Amino acid sequence: MEEWSAASPAKARDGNQTLARGLRVLLAVADSKDGLSIQQVAELLGVHRSIAYRLLQTLVDFGLAARRSDGVYIPGARLATLADAYLPGLRDVADPVMRALADRLHTTVSLFVEQGDSAVAIAMVEPTTATHHLAFRLGMRTPLTRGAAGYAILAAGPQIPGEPDAVTLARERGYARSHSEIEVGQYAVAAWIPMRDNPPACLNLITHRDDIADAAGPAMRRAADKVGRLLDQQA
Repeated sequence: MEEWSAASPAKARDGNQTLARGLRVLLAVADSKDGLSIQQVAELLGVHRSIAYRLLQTLVDFGLAARRSDGVYIPGARLATLADAYLPGLRDVADPVMRALADRLHTTVSLFVEQGDSAVAIAMVEPTTATHHLAFRLGMRTPLTRGAAGYAILAAGPQIPGEPDAVTLARERGYARSHSEIEVGQYAVAAWIPMRDNPPACLNLITHRDDIADAAGPAMRRAADKVGRLLDQQA
């Protein structure tokens, strides 16, 4: 599955090179599995080690990164606060619905929102009823034009010329499906959440089992509609 890559960021629109570099480093550290060294950050940015060090230390000062005893920089605790600040109402409402759905279907269920031309995972629930299930990292991105999550988000809107056939089909049946479009052998089923005041969003499940994918569509549709109703009640 695709994710936000710090190696190929959007160019800074205001010419603020230091800010752009700092954000690139922040994203790179957050996306890294084992953390990044000063040398790795210097190579990523194409700058001297001293510049990489100052950028990393600034992130440490603000709690956005932490330095391990071996000199490797890892995500800082402050990032958890930032994550909780993004669409808290939607995530709070969706969480219990996702948990019930994950346990019922014995598979991972996630919440995706539209961001530019991508669908981005902002919440994930793993089932407590299954020992083997697929999972992925929050912040992972998929194109809107490939994969069930993107199809479902596009299906929430009006038909547009040239949209993928899978989007048209999703709009007709109430949920989207894909197979091996993001990861080989992986099935995904997604249903958009009907709502007005948040970015377009959907519930998405991933599984390697075709029987789960075949049966999940109606349950995904009901769960997404429930999240939409709960949001309306809070409005």
